[in-house]
Amino acid sequence: MDYADARKRMVDGQLRPNKVTDPRLLDAMRELPRERFLPRTVMARAYTDEDVPLPGGRAMIEPMVLARLVQLAAVRPGDRALVVGAGTGYGAAVLARMGARVTALEADAPLLEIARAVLPDYLPAGAVRLEATDPAAGFAAGAPYDVVLIEGEVPEIPTNLSDQLAEGGRLVGVLGFGRRQGKAVLGQRIGGGFSTVVAFDCATAPLPAFARRPGFVF
Repeated sequence: MDYADARKRMVDGQLRPNKVTDPRLLDAMRELPRERFLPRTVMARAYTDEDVPLPGGRAMIEPMVLARLVQLAAVRPGDRALVVGAGTGYGAAVLARMGARVTALEADAPLLEIARAVLPDYLPAGAVRLEATDPAAGFAAGAPYDVVLIEGEVPEIPTNLSDQLAEGGRLVGVLGFGRRQGKAVLGQRIGGGFSTVVAFDCATAPLPAFARRPGFVF
């Protein structure tokens, strides 16, 4: 398979027609080999316009949805970015290629192993800081962040994540309840408060770390 040609067709056929216009984002996704961030068994699906399944019930977000989320975050060079549920590191790599200083959180050991193996091949040392920790807790030690990217569907935005945003910071993610009917949202911290707006409809796999615990039934 000609992966370089597939990347070009992904950008021209999936991203540009869906209002992805940021040239730094388009360049990052044209240059980064998405297939390298996947297990060999699913590499051939790297550039399809759908989520790609990963071990542990996880998924790599489809290119168009990821690109629109990143564009929504309005990433600027030098921004401090937190990637929550980073999986194999592809989204973190995209942000780093756009000039952000990235901290990426992932608790799944096999996914982290892929990220640790691949990221040094395409980014300078230190461009992405990988932390093996519960993504739902955020990473207060690196706060405040200008950008938070949640890479997967969550039922709500935890306050501990919104509290780690800097003034003027942006948080992007997908809200939903596992029914493939999610909504991408943009959250912003302004004047010390945090609010969200719906940006577009989409669907992606839920992040297990954010699953609501069942309540008691009497």
